[in-house]
Amino acid sequence: MLFNGFKVIFINDLDIFAILKSIKKRIMSSKSKPLLTSSLGKKLIMSLTGLFLCSFLVVHLIGNLQLFKDDQGYAFNNYAYFMTHFTPIKVVSYLLYASIIIHAVYALILTLGNKAARPIGYNQGSGNVSSKWNSRNMGILGTVILVFLATHMQQFWFQYKFGTTPYVEYNTEMSTGNRQIIASDAIPSDYDGYKIFVNNGIETIQTKDLYKQVAYTFQNPFIVLLYVIAMAALAFHMIHGFQSAFQTLGFNHRRYIGFIKGLGIWVFGVIIPLAFAAMPLYFYFKSL
Repeated sequence: MLFNGFKVIFINDLDIFAILKSIKKRIMSSKSKPLLTSSLGKKLIMSLTGLFLCSFLVVHLIGNLQLFKDDQGYAFNNYAYFMTHFTPIKVVSYLLYASIIIHAVYALILTLGNKAARPIGYNQGSGNVSSKWNSRNMGILGTVILVFLATHMQQFWFQYKFGTTPYVEYNTEMSTGNRQIIASDAIPSDYDGYKIFVNNGIETIQTKDLYKQVAYTFQNPFIVLLYVIAMAALAFHMIHGFQSAFQTLGFNHRRYIGFIKGLGIWVFGVIIPLAFAAMPLYFYFKSL
């Protein structure tokens, strides 16, 4: 059955059993070596951490879409506070940081190992013409993404936590929804953290203005260009990596491969990178 161009599939108990059996077979095939140090074990870890990072991309995109709301950052700033202070989310964020590091380290180990195993002269010429460009350059694409992540974290996460993020106060009349905003480029000396309270029918929220920080940062065309290039790298990385991760885990049956390939190309390789790239472009052209 087709749904919006995707083949809808149903996984029954026998399918799940077959998949688990395939994964077990792959693990047992490398039992001569400890799982974590075998080539298959490294690929399994790469796949699991990569798919976890894919799930983060979806959540991160949904939250960042609040940037497009015409509310002077009200929704996005509340989202930013929630994501950085809600304890379960903070725990998941630590798992995310660990996954990024593990994914990058194991990618480097596998890349160096593959190069060392190749015969002399293998890299001469144009390479393996039967493989796609993105599959041959996953290391380069991953490096671009890693540099981008470090820049992104410094510009927003670090500034939000430890830097000079602007301050904003939202005063909303609860009966009418009318909102007044008091903004400042510096945090007031008496600010002691996020506050929300109601007084005389007016809801007041005092918080750091990450929305303004985002808008200011994306006025720089060079930063915007960096983000667009990074999202292009992410697109090519995901088109190959998403399907490859499922294949490593044993999801390579003809019933699933078409759906997984379509999901990897259109959702993670096209829609998500384009949506992220649209954000810096939106603020840049809005500032002109």
